[in-house]
Amino acid sequence: MPEVAASPTREPSSTSRHRIVTLLRAAAGSLYSTLFPSECRLCGIPLISATRLPICEECIESIAPIGIPRCSICGEGLPIGYRAFDSEARCNDCGREFPLFARAVAYGAYEGGLRELIHLLKYQRVEPAAQVLGRMLADSVASLESEFDGSVLVIPVPLHGSKLRQRGFNQSELIARNALFLLRRGASSPGYEMVNSLLVRKRPTESQVGMTREQRQANMKGAFAVLDKQRVAGRSVLLVDDVFTTGTTAGECSRVLLKAGAQNVWVATVARALKTKDTVEKYPQQREEEAHSLAAHAP
Repeated sequence: MPEVAASPTREPSSTSRHRIVTLLRAAAGSLYSTLFPSECRLCGIPLISATRLPICEECIESIAPIGIPRCSICGEGLPIGYRAFDSEARCNDCGREFPLFARAVAYGAYEGGLRELIHLLKYQRVEPAAQVLGRMLADSVASLESEFDGSVLVIPVPLHGSKLRQRGFNQSELIARNALFLLRRGASSPGYEMVNSLLVRKRPTESQVGMTREQRQANMKGAFAVLDKQRVAGRSVLLVDDVFTTGTTAGECSRVLLKAGAQNVWVATVARALKTKDTVEKYPQQREEEAHSLAAHAP
């Protein structure tokens, strides 16, 4: 009997291989979520895919930038009556006394989902949260780039050694690294140089919740030091942190950096604690009223 030639085995195309890999990954993700069910840490809805960050996409997308009029210097929310496009508006504190830093910017209000996301990183060591927070910090820094003159020295607000050993990482540094990875890819990037050991926290400080302004200043005075003044002298410095609360920490860091010879200090954070809570709630209505007013008086 004549031998029948075996039909050649056809190699799967690259498109077919890609489909197979996609199906296998989807099946693995579905199996993982079935065997190891997880819920979004913010809204409680079950996560439908395996992820290192236990937060659903809807909650991440709901974290929006601050959309109210803010002080042009420190970023504090302004009372109703200020228009969003008033670029020179100042809060009462900055009207009485200019801060030592040139300007402070933040992405969102320190509340709701953004506060929970920061807490996941700081207190539960969910380090993938630093990537999302880094994107937000990058947006804040990008709003300052037109003010930078040449390369910028980026300094995360340091933790005291005891706190660093307890937490295992500096959340400000992690967020800054992710932000700079995005910013350096920009065509108009001024050039960023991040250093971690230049500014140090010499002693631990107490929580400033409930302190007066004078008490906060006394709590922070002498807490920071610059180890190498030559690296700071004549440089533009960007101080980065996760949250801007009272501004006392940013002010004290700016003071020692300027004393060491820094040319200017800017501050960029992911979140900003706003004092005027009612402004956040009432401003959308004010914005709508202004739009109607402008439309009514348009030529």
